[in-house]
Order: sequence, then structure tokens, then C-alpha cells
Amino acid sequence: MADALVIFTPSGKRGRFALGTPVLTAARQLGVDLDSVCGGRGICSRCQITPGYGDFSKHGVRVAPDALSDWNAVEQRYKDKRGLIDGRRLGCQAQIMGDVVIDVPPESQVHRQVVRKAASARAVTMDPATRLYLVDVTEPDMHEPSGDLERLAQALRSQWQIPEITAGLDVLRKLQPTLRQGKWQVTVALHKDHRDGPHRVLDLWPGLYEGGLYGLAIDLGSTTIAAHLCDLRNGAVLHSAGVMNPQIRFGEDLMSRVSYAMMNPGGDVEMTRAVREGLDTLVAEITVDAQITAREIMEAVIVCNPVMHHLLLGIDPVELGQAPFALATSDALNLGARDLGLSALNPSARAYLLPCIAGHVGADAAAVALSESPETSDDLVLVVDVGTNAEILLGDRRQVLACSSPTGPAFEGAQISAGQRAAPGAIERLEIDPTTKEPRFRVIGCDLWSDEDGFAEATAQTGITGICGSGIIEAVAEMRMAGLLDGSGLIGSAAQTGTARCIPEGRTHAYLIHDATATGGPRITVTQGDIRAIQLAKSALYAGARLLMDEIGTDHVDRVVLAGAFGAHISPKHAMVLGMIPDAPLDQVKSAGNAAGTGARIALCSVAARAGIEATVKRIHKVETAIAPRFQEHFVAANALPHAVDSFPELSRIVTLPEVNFNAGDGEGGRRKRRRG
Repeated sequence: MADALVIFTPSGKRGRFALGTPVLTAARQLGVDLDSVCGGRGICSRCQITPGYGDFSKHGVRVAPDALSDWNAVEQRYKDKRGLIDGRRLGCQAQIMGDVVIDVPPESQVHRQVVRKAASARAVTMDPATRLYLVDVTEPDMHEPSGDLERLAQALRSQWQIPEITAGLDVLRKLQPTLRQGKWQVTVALHKDHRDGPHRVLDLWPGLYEGGLYGLAIDLGSTTIAAHLCDLRNGAVLHSAGVMNPQIRFGEDLMSRVSYAMMNPGGDVEMTRAVREGLDTLVAEITVDAQITAREIMEAVIVCNPVMHHLLLGIDPVELGQAPFALATSDALNLGARDLGLSALNPSARAYLLPCIAGHVGADAAAVALSESPETSDDLVLVVDVGTNAEILLGDRRQVLACSSPTGPAFEGAQISAGQRAAPGAIERLEIDPTTKEPRFRVIGCDLWSDEDGFAEATAQTGITGICGSGIIEAVAEMRMAGLLDGSGLIGSAAQTGTARCIPEGRTHAYLIHDATATGGPRITVTQGDIRAIQLAKSALYAGARLLMDEIGTDHVDRVVLAGAFGAHISPKHAMVLGMIPDAPLDQVKSAGNAAGTGARIALCSVAARAGIEATVKRIHKVETAIAPRFQEHFVAANALPHAVDSFPELSRIVTLPEVNFNAGDGEGGRRKRRRG
């Protein structure tokens, strides 16, 4: 029988294997990061995997229910003794019986992803929606009958000028014993929506409560989920953590997930369950790490793109996959956290979702706008939140425009031959000597460069495992600056480039960065296919920015802000060499870190900020790239490195790009020529 196609996520690695091959064996042969220490005996459980079933249009496969061998006695014994999450299998026991898509969860990966969405310092005027109030409540009187809640409301009116309150059953159940334990003095946690409505009682304690009052700022991305635990009394970030979004097994990019929902009845429900469980697990881990209780977390502010927004809310995202890309709602939402499946918070905790700008520009872009405030800038500023789906803002005091651009996962190491997520052992920085054409690099987890003493010893434990998003950006840009890559994106041969590191690969060439195959390690190259993947991603990014510039009627911007976890690790020079962003003075290209997460923190700490961004979003003009006539024109021109038409005078002040053309063969046309300027 024909071999079965096996696709691993989130790595994207794939291969064909004979029927009956254990999943763990397939993973090892493909270099997939799947842990195991017991030799495949089903004892250690570190090789847990989650198979996906149904149609995966992105991968061109349909996974049948019998794609893996039947559940066996070893797996049952392990589940009985130590527990196994429903849907999980042991990779050493499950055998491949047909085409299958297999997700490797973070806890089964040897090299855990480094989710780099740390909180940046930001001054915020504290005005949180949730506050504590100490009140003295009148004792009940037989001559003036009234309920305890009504007398609490009266106390808040007279002592704090709070006109009206409401309370849920969780609070009502504890109200009477708490009042009596506190001898009619209680501390009340009240939540006030910045729009009209009564204050909501979230919790209460006898006497003066001196414990914690916390909120979560959550950036729910398509690839990673980051959360910051903040003190609602002073805005301090007490703990930050992140995980991979478990929805990756349904598709790495947003449209793949929409397609999964379209082609698999109930697929949207599966993805909603996955993201809610992942988010709740992250919150539970934060409470443990920060040594607080779930009861102390009163509120969460969540920002996300439109597809994640709908899936988190339990809304089928099918309408977002087709024109006119209609949202179920674009307004900000204030909900009970329990309504979103968040159980690792106070039972009465609230969840606030920032407004979406349009069908493809979501609450995360609104959070970036809140963080970076382009509407207050005197200069024309371009803000790019780089991710699987890039959100782009362009504007100043006069107007702000927004669009999204489908860059895909290449910038995050996916769809790259040696690509991987940002984990220890991944190449994250790279330089190529323009004379010798020799590379030097740094990997995550080690501060040394590969040509420095002690590098081999320092990386012995993690190894050199692949190349992540920032690494592939620098690699391609360095190849262009070193004359290994021409303006069209073609890699030259050894004869054309003068280095044996340019090796044949079929009808094209690849550049060899690192080869450890002699010791059982990987061979890391940049292939022609990798170059094309980066070209497609950066062309989409640049075309989106150029489209907004056309709308304003300008050929240049004054400042560029790179936002997002990935944006924080991009070298501005390398980004401009690739033509990812329009030409601008390099000292005016800055990183804003996780601006969406910062915007979520601002909204968590300030109800005025919530009201402000809701008003700002209504004034932002949305440009739809999917139907804009000039988008394709800009996209094609942006395929060149850095660009086929647009000039880059600021870049040319610091970088001289070799004029090489590797389509001309080994003759005069293939030799390197240089220009100045």
C-alpha cells in the first residue's frame, strides 16, 4: 500500500511513512521536536500528541478517523494511572495508518518555544474599572424591613456616592455571612462599565480587605497567547507568561482556520474549545507562578484579531472568510469571564474586549492604536504589527488609516526548510562576511556568536536546531548584501558567487549556514524556496503599507514603528534591505515591543482609555486590501529586493547593494558589479 503523508504542527514538517510506523519514529526522522525519555515503552508520557481529523485544505489532506492505530492497552494503563487528556495519544504507541495531521503540544516539545511578548514599561494614569470600597452597613431592623443587598446599596450611596449596584448569585450567596462576620463592615469590589449602567458587585470580604486585586491583560494572537498579570491598584506588572495558541493544529494562518470551520461541521466549536482551554490553562499557571488565588483576579482585558475574536466568543467565523468580511459585532464587549470559559478567575470576574476596526483589522490593531496613538502624531507615522496577519496603521493628527495584510507564517519560521519557532537552539541572528561569504550566527539561549570561543560548549545542551523568524530575515538580507542573492531573489551558484557554500539543490541553489550531519545534527540551509516564501510575505506587508500611502497621497513616511513580539526582534536595517517596510531614516525606525499587549494593559488600568479608543476606532478609515485594485500591482513590484520601482535613498546612505544578476549564467552578466550611493 502507498505510504501515508504525515504533517506535524506547529513545525509544519512533513514526510511519507510506511503504514504501521510509530508517530514517535516519524517525528524523529523528520527532526520534529517531540520528547521521549523511556525508549518508547509508554512510561514517561513525554511524547503525547494530538491528532487532527477531518479536512485540512491548507495541507491538501483529509484525515480519516482511522488514520492512527486503535487505542491500545499501554495507553489505557497510562491513562488509568496518571491521566491523559481526552484526544491525546502517546506518540510511541500510536501507529500511522493513513494521511494524518499531528499536533505536538508545548509540553511535549524538548525545546519549548520562547514566547517573547514581555511587558514594556508604560506610564498610565490609574483609573481602573474595578475598585475596592470599605463600607459600614446598617444592621437589619424589624421595624424597617429591607434586604441586606439593599442596605449595602444604601451604604455605598451615602458613603461613596455610588448611585446603583447590581450583584450576581455568587455574591448574593456569600453576602449575609460576610456582613455578619465583618460585624456589618465589609470591603466591596465594584466594577463600573465606562458606559451607562450600575456598578456590579464582584466580591466582598468581612472588614478591611488587604489582599490582592488583580487583572489580566491578554494578547490572544493566532500563533501565541500572552498574558500580563497587573495590580489594579497601581498598574504594576507582577507576572507575564505565554503559550502557543493550541488552535495551530487546525491551521497556522487565520484563513486556514476559517477554511477548517467551513469544511468540517462543528469545526468552529472545536477551535473555540481549544482556545478557551488554552487560555484558561495559561491563567491557572499564572496564579500558581505568581502565588495568588484565582479569587483575586477580578478582570481581564482581551485583544485579538477578528477571527480569534469570533472563535473566542463561540461565533462561527465563516463570514470573515468571504466578502464583505462582516463581523458579528465590531463594538467593544463587556462580558462575564465565565461566559468565555475562563474558570481560573474570580467567579464574578469581568472580561472586556476592545472594539474591532473592521473585518480583517481587529481589537489587536485597536490596542496598537491605543498604545502608539498615531492620531496625536505631528509626523506621518507607519505602525506595523508584524505577525501571521499583519495589521498596519498610517496616520497623523489629520487622519488615520488601517489595513491588514496576509503575510502568512514565514516570518515566524514556518514554511521555511530549516525553520522553527523561537526556541532554545534556533538561529536568531546572522551575519555574512561580504568578502569571504562565511556566516556567523547566534542562537536563542546563548549570548556568544558561533565564531567565538566557548560557543560549542555553550550550545552543547540545546544544539543548533534550526532558524527562527528573525534569523531567516537577517539571513536573506545578509545574502543580498553579500552578493549571494540578486535583486530578483535568485541565489547564485558557487561559480557566480565565489563560495562553495552556495550548493546545488535540484535546478536551483541553496546557501549552507551550518552542517552537523556528521554528528547526527541538522543541516541548515537557506533554499530558493525559503527565499520565495520570504518574498511573498514581505511583498504582502509592503503592498499593504504602500496602499495606505496611496490613500493619503504620499511617497514617504516620517517614522516607522515595528510592533508585535516578532517586530521587537527585527533589525531595521535588514527589514529595509528586504523591502519589508518603506524607506525611512533608520534612526526613525523603532520597535514598540508587544504594542497590542501594552494597549490591553492601558485599557485594563483606565476606563478613560477604553472610552477613548472606542471613539478613535470609529474615526479610523479602513482600507480593504482584498478588493483594492492596486494591491496586486504593489505586491508584484515588492517581490524584488528591496523593490522593483520604489527608491530607497535612506537605505543607500548606509548600505551598498551589489548589482548582480544570476539569470545571466556564469559569464559577464553573472559577475558582481557594485554601485555607490
